Amino acid sequence: MSFRKVVRQSKFRHVFGQPVKNDQCYEDIRVSRVTWDSTFCAVNPKFLAVIVEASGGGAFLVLPLSKMGRIDKAYPTVCGHTGPVLDIDWCPHNDEVIASGSEDCTVMVWQIPENGLTSPLTDPVVVLEGHTKRVGIVTWHPTARNVLLSAGCDNVVLIWNVGTAEELYRLDSLHPDLIYNVSWNRNGSLFCSACKDKSVRIIDPRRGTLVAEREKAHEGARPMRAIFLADGKVFTTGFSRMSERQLALWDPENLEEPMALQELDSSNGALLPFYDSDTNVVYVCGKGDSSIRYFEITDESPYIHFLNTFTSKEPQRGMGFMPKRGLEVSKCEIARFYKLHERKCEPIVMTVPRKSDLFQDDLYPDTAGPEAALEAEEWVSGRDADPILISLREAYVPSKHRDLKVSRRNVLSDSRPAVGPGSARPGASTPAASTNTTTSSSSIPRAVEAGKLEEVMQELRALRALVKEQGERIGRLEEQLGRMENGDA
Repeated sequence: MSFRKVVRQSKFRHVFGQPVKNDQCYEDIRVSRVTWDSTFCAVNPKFLAVIVEASGGGAFLVLPLSKMGRIDKAYPTVCGHTGPVLDIDWCPHNDEVIASGSEDCTVMVWQIPENGLTSPLTDPVVVLEGHTKRVGIVTWHPTARNVLLSAGCDNVVLIWNVGTAEELYRLDSLHPDLIYNVSWNRNGSLFCSACKDKSVRIIDPRRGTLVAEREKAHEGARPMRAIFLADGKVFTTGFSRMSERQLALWDPENLEEPMALQELDSSNGALLPFYDSDTNVVYVCGKGDSSIRYFEITDESPYIHFLNTFTSKEPQRGMGFMPKRGLEVSKCEIARFYKLHERKCEPIVMTVPRKSDLFQDDLYPDTAGPEAALEAEEWVSGRDADPILISLREAYVPSKHRDLKVSRRNVLSDSRPAVGPGSARPGASTPAASTNTTTSSSSIPRAVEAGKLEEVMQELRALRALVKEQGERIGRLEEQLGRMENGDA
């Protein structure tokens, strides 16, 4: 009787990571040295943002993705904070809006010019003041427009309506100690947090209530992280009592015991998890490590399946994670990281090897697009909605972004217009287009239009004839080839 090792089938088993060539890196960036376990980097399909060293305040660099190579020391920065910047996050519904939290106890929201910065940006669109100590976490709501969460070293979580610059909810009694991280669930109805008291909490922000809590999720004293997965489960990273790094998966319905618990190694850098909800793959990067480990989360025991490790020589100071709509679909790229070194940022591409050049449906299900599913007021009133999905099959071109406008009233100044049967969706430039069409059609005589139409029809007929002729030629050549192969020729 022969025994054979059964290998678990997975389309991600052969995913491999590859750093880009040197000329596609971003060189000479003085990455911040502040002692804070943030990613220091945020990226979207248009821009790369990196927190940098700055004298006399805090600053971060915003580069168009195409601006590779050496970055001039005089390149303009976003420099409105009076203390070091600790965290940055791009708005998921507008690729030109970014939020930043700082040691100066404020949160600022910035509108980046469409083609990037040409001069230092010192004036934010809005300043959100409500924390009494430094602000170490900022994260946007995944589906509601203009809703931003911030958490500070005062152990307070604040939720803001950026469109009106007002504080929506203040959660100041749920965390007795420093908050390490916060993560929204898929539709933004709940968030989970990891705290210095070793507890993982699931919180309903609109009611201000604790939905579930697990004390001593990881028994070590070093920083933990907790993130929501697409199916509502919670994935955590932390340390054991013996200072070994751990991963765990939890069911919010029963937090007594983890569904899975794995020990990795005994390094001391905090593990930063990055989650791809489309593929259910979690990438784990350790601060100060030189590797990225990735795991597939499934419904089968042991639930967390190790896939592979990407290893390089240099340790990472921080890491950015590109949203799915910014990836190169034609190259079967399923993730792209922006690894921060001491003086540069290096993109790392994760690829599934495939022989076919066709679109890979199984790798690219519909993913969250840049359109918000709800307005801030709808979310506050109790509504929830999943992200509006887009297909990656065609090269997706987003609609033109609306500039972020702040109104001090309690209603968003640019609220979404009603969509009737004859009207276009929000964000589309229909009125302008229709006006131009009307003007042009009235100014151009019908005879000229008819002449142009006839020209187009003639070209179309010529093309058809050419296609037919080429088809016949190909048929003749195939026939000759067949005779040659059969030895008739």
